[in-house]
Amino acid sequence: MSTAASWTAHGFGGLDDFVCERREVPAPGPGEITVDVRAAGVNPADLKHVQRGTDPATLPIPIGYEIAGTVTAAGPGAPFRPGQRVVAFRVHGGYAEATTIPAADAIVLPGHVDDAAAAGLLLAGCTAAELLHRSGAQSGQTVLLHGASGAVGAALLQLARLDGVQVVGTAGPERQEAVRRFGGIPVPYGPGLSERVRTAAPDGVVAALDAAGTAEATATSLELVDDRRRIITVAAAAAAREHGFVALSGGAPGSAAYRDAVRRRLVSLLADGSLRVPIARTYPLAEAREALNLVASGRAHGKVVLLP
Repeated sequence: MSTAASWTAHGFGGLDDFVCERREVPAPGPGEITVDVRAAGVNPADLKHVQRGTDPATLPIPIGYEIAGTVTAAGPGAPFRPGQRVVAFRVHGGYAEATTIPAADAIVLPGHVDDAAAAGLLLAGCTAAELLHRSGAQSGQTVLLHGASGAVGAALLQLARLDGVQVVGTAGPERQEAVRRFGGIPVPYGPGLSERVRTAAPDGVVAALDAAGTAEATATSLELVDDRRRIITVAAAAAAREHGFVALSGGAPGSAAYRDAVRRRLVSLLADGSLRVPIARTYPLAEAREALNLVASGRAHGKVVLLP
């Protein structure tokens, strides 16, 4: 049994409890593969799921949900062979040099696709795809997207453009071009946001999608969209409960099933160039705490990826 450097949380307090140490990489059992990790996506959920914990029996907690790499071993019944490149999502322990995962979590990655882009694709991409799907928007219609310049926003803008859906996207004044680059109509957030959205979408918006989670996003969505089933957030669950609109969570059975089903389409779109993953910054594996601190700050403005 080999060992590999990997990050785990030894407490629930935050980044100070994250530890990088050499841990055993078990040989793959039935339906499993071992992957030499070439890139690992960094996401706010990597920290949040640790901070929600309370049971010491669950410690240490492996960190990281999405990876790209090369198969080094395959267990009985796993439909992969050593040497194949894969991208995998909803794994446990992606911040590692190597890891053994269920083969069902992995998809073959075409040889020309960049490891960092692949590792940054699926969590944000699946979230964006579900937001757009749940909006019910049809070709020719317009939706409002709060937080349009981040990783989820960039993916949603591109998916909407492929479906013929126009997006009015909020972002900071310095991030307007990032929204425009992927096909959105940018509007700066701040006082007067509702009127700026009305000017950008004179026929109205059929849905409001929130990847920002701010009070302004909630208030603007409620003002502009009457049907609360079409106000959908991935960042403001408490506000959704208070005001009766929709909060999505990747752990909910319906959301998990949809996101699993859409993964292959996203990988295909990345492979054929229809979907791009804007990489804000890469870090070596040893600097995972610094990478996650940047992502948690909300200032990454794109995907942050670890390169073991």
